[in-house]
Amino acid sequence: MKDQFTAKIGIALSGGGARGMAHIGVLRALLELGMEPEIVSGASAGSIVGALYAAGLPPSRMREFVESASLLRAIKPGMSTKGLISLSYLRQHLAEYISEDSFEALRLPLSIAVCNLHSGKTEIVESGKLFEAVMASSAIPLVFNPVEMNGQMYVDGGLLTNLPARALRPRCQVLIGVNLMPEVELPPGKFKGMMSWAAIATRCFQLSVVQNSRADLEVCDHVIEPEGIDRYHVFQFGKLDELEEIGYRTTMAMASQLSGSSF
Repeated sequence: MKDQFTAKIGIALSGGGARGMAHIGVLRALLELGMEPEIVSGASAGSIVGALYAAGLPPSRMREFVESASLLRAIKPGMSTKGLISLSYLRQHLAEYISEDSFEALRLPLSIAVCNLHSGKTEIVESGKLFEAVMASSAIPLVFNPVEMNGQMYVDGGLLTNLPARALRPRCQVLIGVNLMPEVELPPGKFKGMMSWAAIATRCFQLSVVQNSRADLEVCDHVIEPEGIDRYHVFQFGKLDELEEIGYRTTMAMASQLSGSSF
């Protein structure tokens, strides 16, 4: 991590599974507008994109990371008593794009939210091993295996802090929050008849995330919620181009509002 300083623009990237591709569109638009974030935080999918951005990768390389066939191996089935899917390959894939497994080696300061299963609290990781922190922040409970760091077990940072904006608030003049999990009310008929346990679990997780994001949304100067993002399932990896595009379009539509801030 770089020394503490006050950045002009900070950006907090929320979790959201496949929706995380929209973060790349948002960053692409901000860079085109000359509004380069100088400090970044992220949870879950936001931690992955945040790490790539903080390492200095352009949007095209971030897109390549997500789209590459080898990334699919990071979410291959890996049955165990702890979870259904192994994250073991994610570390190797990160190493192909980020040269050093260290927060200190990043081009920009990065904060990653993780959930400590032992304490039941959010921890913000800003130093040490980068890849472990990204893996831990991405470990969705009951879907991915927990990740061990320093003798403690960690899961998805979005479980308790899906938009880690408060970690950046004292350290930037203008704070942009990118929220991929907006509050959505489902029609009564949605829950009639049989529902899969996965659908119920997903909805419960969404409700928890909406609640834990409120305080962080309040400290942001600008909130970008990609238009129509709620139409995409968090595991809908077949729509990556569309997700990036709606992130880009929504941000460009806010250009005048964003440029009105005191950069």
